[in-house]
Amino acid sequence: MAPGIALSSADRRVWLIIGAIIFAGLVTIPLSQQVFGLRLTYTVRVVALGGSILGVISGVLGCFAVLRQESLLGDALSHAALPGVAIAFLLAGRELSVLLIGAGIASWLGLRMVAAILNTTRIKQDTALGIVLVSWFAAGIALLAYIQAIPDASQAGLDHFIFGQAAAIIERDVTLVSGVGLAVLLFIALFWKEFKLVTFDAEFAGANGFRVGLINTVLSTLIVITIVLGLQLAGVILMVGMLIAPGIAARQWTHKLDQMVILAAVFGAFSGGVGAVISALDSDIPTGPMIIVVAFGLVLLSITLAPERGLLWRRLSQRANRRRFAAQNTLRDIYRYALSHGGADSLAPADFIRGVGDRSAELGLRQLRAAGQAAPGDGGWRLTESGIQQARQIARNERLWDMYRLYAHELELPILQEVRQVDIASVLPAAAVKQLESKLQEVDDSA
Repeated sequence: MAPGIALSSADRRVWLIIGAIIFAGLVTIPLSQQVFGLRLTYTVRVVALGGSILGVISGVLGCFAVLRQESLLGDALSHAALPGVAIAFLLAGRELSVLLIGAGIASWLGLRMVAAILNTTRIKQDTALGIVLVSWFAAGIALLAYIQAIPDASQAGLDHFIFGQAAAIIERDVTLVSGVGLAVLLFIALFWKEFKLVTFDAEFAGANGFRVGLINTVLSTLIVITIVLGLQLAGVILMVGMLIAPGIAARQWTHKLDQMVILAAVFGAFSGGVGAVISALDSDIPTGPMIIVVAFGLVLLSITLAPERGLLWRRLSQRANRRRFAAQNTLRDIYRYALSHGGADSLAPADFIRGVGDRSAELGLRQLRAAGQAAPGDGGWRLTESGIQQARQIARNERLWDMYRLYAHELELPILQEVRQVDIASVLPAAAVKQLESKLQEVDDSA
């Protein structure tokens, strides 16, 4: 951020959330040691570090999958990796790097199969992804059964790739994940503009000479790499949760891609590290599923509490709007009655107000009284000076909406949904509001 540029309230909120999550992640280990007696063994340190690194990579790539509405793609590609693991074992044995290469090749071939189905048939994307997911996963299960039946051979723990086996991760695996993950993140940084453009407006990108197909393939390949890196930790079934949960949670808090990516990376690191620490408290708690539980716990909190998008925020906003609209409607009714019965400060009978406003009238009267815009007396209600000024503003706003409805096409104004309770100046440019005011003056002068 350049010096002298103030952060908006939304930006400050996002950075506050990032700081809070980082702080919570840092205090988890010492808190677990003091309260629950956690022992920081070699396995715990390695798994927590590996989970955090994988969470960062998954969070970043998952943002693009979420925004491109390709969450099912991650599910299909993770399931498609299983036959690759089995074939790699049959060809080269138990070496983890070879198994991951086989998983990557199988996932990438699954990706190309999806593309081939979309390009050569009328099948839609969700159906094509479902075909690949089911068929390739079934093939993987069949191969695992075949390997188990071979004399003098065993699955060698290959079934752990289904749900993951974090306890088997060693320092060398973390180094591999870190190196490949760093390369993935650097690649995203180098081609940030292209990925961003294709994600939000592929047609515009194609019209400006960008090779959209190639960019999509590269981005999908990076997702494949991320999925392969997480197979041993989360498994083919749960890896899609690791991929999309941080992005979904981050999307609730911000409208900016750069902030969303950073927030998703922090959410992913928190889920991977904290999930591993929680699983270390009891040997019966599996690490992979616990990481996903923590990740989707963040999703639930974000869906519930995030400003503008959160369920609680919406409920409170709806309640505030209901009160505001009731107050506006009641103020308008009192003002209109008063003008037709002697003046703006004339008394409006309570029975009239309740009869016109129905059940919302009582709510409106309470709001007006609390705001000092109306006062009861002599069996009715009378507007105060501030109430009269507010009523005049509301009346003028409604007349401007009338002008908009009648002359918007003639004046070539932007197309809006008419909501008369909303201040028209807050939804139209200042120049357009001036045009409406001029038209209103013309109508008044000719009357």
